[in-house]
Amino acid sequence: MSTHHPPQATAEEGGGAPDARQLRGILVTVSIALMAVIASVTGLNVAQTHLAVEFDASQSTVLWIINIYTLTLAALLLPLGAIGDRLGRKPMLITGLVVFGIANTVAGFAPNAEVMLASRVVAGIGAAVIMPITLAVITSTFPEEERGKAIGVWTGVAGGGGILGMFLSALLIDVADWRWMFVLPVVLAAGALAMTLKSVPNSRERSAHSFDTVGALISVVAVVGLIFVLQEGPERGWTDAVTLVSLAVGLVATVAFVAWQLHRRDASLLDVRLFRERGLAGGSLTLLVVFGVQAGIAVVLFPFFQAVLGWSGLLSTLALMPMAVMMMVMSGVAPRMAARVGSRPTMATGIALGAAGLALMALFVSADGGYLTILPGMLAMGIGMGLAMTPSTEAITMSLPREKQGVASALNDVTREFGTALGVALLGALVSAGYRNAIDDRLDGVPAGSAHTARQGIAHALETSGGAGSHAQDLVHAARQSFVDGWQQAMWAGVAVMGILFVYIALRGPKNATPAPATEAEAVEAEAVPAR
Repeated sequence: MSTHHPPQATAEEGGGAPDARQLRGILVTVSIALMAVIASVTGLNVAQTHLAVEFDASQSTVLWIINIYTLTLAALLLPLGAIGDRLGRKPMLITGLVVFGIANTVAGFAPNAEVMLASRVVAGIGAAVIMPITLAVITSTFPEEERGKAIGVWTGVAGGGGILGMFLSALLIDVADWRWMFVLPVVLAAGALAMTLKSVPNSRERSAHSFDTVGALISVVAVVGLIFVLQEGPERGWTDAVTLVSLAVGLVATVAFVAWQLHRRDASLLDVRLFRERGLAGGSLTLLVVFGVQAGIAVVLFPFFQAVLGWSGLLSTLALMPMAVMMMVMSGVAPRMAARVGSRPTMATGIALGAAGLALMALFVSADGGYLTILPGMLAMGIGMGLAMTPSTEAITMSLPREKQGVASALNDVTREFGTALGVALLGALVSAGYRNAIDDRLDGVPAGSAHTARQGIAHALETSGGAGSHAQDLVHAARQSFVDGWQQAMWAGVAVMGILFVYIALRGPKNATPAPATEAEAVEAEAVPAR
């Protein structure tokens, strides 16, 4: 696979190549910055009831407070990643961290829903500056023989950071107040800012072509349209006029973006012809599916822990940690495995283990068996996803030229965000449909009003059970068992998708996205190259 790294790529700063201590400092810095961004994606999920009460807000408004951050982040990743390549990665990272930190501080003191929404939009803008640069700094600074391990750490934080962020946010809400959860991203951003000023070298790429403003604007419209559909479809309904218009706008803009990039060719924001290569196509597809399944599973697990097992929000978040820990650990193991056996077998193994984890949960989940019935499946999923993510990420970054590493990183991040939104929408819909179909056969004798409410979801069923008289216990049992039935349908659907992905990667996966270890002569030559 061609890596497209031209010899004329230029960096702004000279000097000797960073030593091992400096590289560790750079890696810790970008990991903390990434953690701040990722934790903010999921953190507010555990504060939904607090937001509704504090701001007297509808469920729709609460969901917008949560989702507007992700929507803004995803929409601006590509253009801001490209701007970071041109203007300089260090000043852009500093700017992003400052904007992000201030926005989260304002959110922590927001007096009403309008201020909260505005601060979340601004935080999303800051996050869209930070996220692609964190990976671009790694790919432009680390020597090839160290890059895979560094990307493994980055991927582990990206994969497990969301669950860790949810746990820390739930802990802060439990021991203090919901507003204290904004302390977490502010502290992380401040720490990353201080370390960026000290540790991160600057690098930027000079281009003979003007910035692709038209392509950037079209990409924003395309991403907003498609992500909006995935976020609002489950609430509004998939046939709602707003949903359909948004889908049409997103699809038309996507086609227009591809056509424009083909027209611009060398001066394009993203050379879409590179998707013909195995690395970019296979890596992107794997991340889309893996993050989609992970996010969808998290959405399913929370009501299982809280409504079926009766656990608190904090305990439910803690229960996800084994999967997150395995994911983060195996993201570090994946580069060594890929170096030994190749990227394609590593990715295929990870995908197969992820599918096995879903199958284990589908086979053994039980309303009465508790947490231990799903723990083996969660662990297998964590191991599999950790193995699949790192070589997929490296396949994407190596497929684009060095001067477009901000774009490569942004593409990697956009793929993750699309996968997350897609997984939540589709797996959530499958569980809901399976639940409704299953509970219809279990409501004999239940009062009509309670039965109607129970069909809306397990949380509604548990809430209305008190009004079901002598059938209260029957209704609770029916709701819990029906949720498990819906869960199993969603898991098997996930197994099918992962199975298709496994076949594709086995046949068309990247040949080897991990560079071979440098020879002694190459290492000496690398030491003489100016720091990027």
